[in-house]
Amino acid sequence: MAIDTHPHPAYLSARMKSKVLFATIAIATLAIAVSLLNIEFIASISIVGAVLRWLAIVLIAATAIRRRSLTAWILVGLLAGAELGHDAPDIALKLQFLGAIFLRLIKVIIAPLLFGTLVVGIAGHADLKKVGRLGIKSLVYFEIVSTIALLIGFAAINISRAGEGVRLPPVTASESLNTTPHNAAQLITDIFPENIAKSVAEGQVLQVVVFSIVFAMALALVPEPKRRPMLAFAESLSETMFKFTNIVMLAAPIGVFGAVAYTVGHLGLGVMLPLAKLLTTMYVALVMFITCVLLPIALVAGVPIKRFLSAAAEPVTIAFATASSEAALPRAMEEMEALGVPRETVAFVLPTGYSFNLDGSSLYQSLALLFVAQAAGIHLTIAQQAVMLLTLLISSKGTAGVARASLVIVFAAATSFHLPTEPLFLLFAIDQLMDMGRTAVNVLGNCLASVVIARWENEFPTPKMASPQI
Repeated sequence: MAIDTHPHPAYLSARMKSKVLFATIAIATLAIAVSLLNIEFIASISIVGAVLRWLAIVLIAATAIRRRSLTAWILVGLLAGAELGHDAPDIALKLQFLGAIFLRLIKVIIAPLLFGTLVVGIAGHADLKKVGRLGIKSLVYFEIVSTIALLIGFAAINISRAGEGVRLPPVTASESLNTTPHNAAQLITDIFPENIAKSVAEGQVLQVVVFSIVFAMALALVPEPKRRPMLAFAESLSETMFKFTNIVMLAAPIGVFGAVAYTVGHLGLGVMLPLAKLLTTMYVALVMFITCVLLPIALVAGVPIKRFLSAAAEPVTIAFATASSEAALPRAMEEMEALGVPRETVAFVLPTGYSFNLDGSSLYQSLALLFVAQAAGIHLTIAQQAVMLLTLLISSKGTAGVARASLVIVFAAATSFHLPTEPLFLLFAIDQLMDMGRTAVNVLGNCLASVVIARWENEFPTPKMASPQI
């Protein structure tokens, strides 16, 4: 029987369309790059370059319609806003209100989201008293490693100074940072709320966090019958705010479009260039965290490196591809149990780590917050950076698995310290690429934590651990 080796016409057509699409986007990308680099001869072909760039935006929008991808739509909003700001700055300058509306919607999320997640994260683990030693060791480990991740993020952005390439409008750049008292006693006093409604209204995130933590601790001491309704309310509130966040994020492309159009109309396309430096800074910092923190911890704890990496590879890959820690949780639990970690340890450490051990997110949040300050030309004192560190360390708990939750935390901290909001829209432009890396490190760090805690408790198989496999 003869076999037809000729490709089907429909296949050829689809392949041809893909080639045409790729070629058009490549040409349009080249035109955008030429514009960004301000090459002189672009003046003679400016109309052709503009047509090619708008064609690329339309093609990406068509892809976004077909795939129904919010990330693709945010990219469309970014590119369309940048192009409009470049081609018609007079029109673009009138679109700032779109970004302002989106920021208001984000701001209203912060207090209830933090309250719900912190109460669930603390009071929901009221059985820590029963777990006892395991719970204390886990929390100590989580806080130490998360703090180191925050410090690495601070160090990385202070070295690269990626935000200094952004030139904000004079009015925005002149906004002052929320003044940090020089008196240490007053600084500590200002952390504690006197009126929770006032704290929410003024955007005092750390005060909201402290109230939520004390409330959760009190709730954990309430007898089970009376604790259950309030805990159920907090769980319902947190889940509702996660859905609320998802709804608000649907407006992100419009908000990004308006804000980027306004920014580019003011400053030109050169404002987009520091994003590549920021992205590189974060991934270098993540690699440094893995090699200089997680690897030494694994070696000191006697973790079999090859076996651990083989077990963690699939859940980390899932986390990187989906940018969701929760998507990787079931597989991570299976793999760690197969590696030899007792089921009860896995069942406690991994879910708890998803609330308290967000290494990649912690690193990103500190890096992003300082990027915003650098973009505004604001010099931060050691005391101000210490308060930022404390704010991020506490306010980031319980948001793993929520799309773009780290951006909400960064926005909350930026609002609390009266930082300008324009650079936050630049973070939206590359958030998906950054989210993939930080989420993968979140999962890797929690997988390692389960093995380290099991080893700490002498529950990990010792015969195989006698000589670490590297």
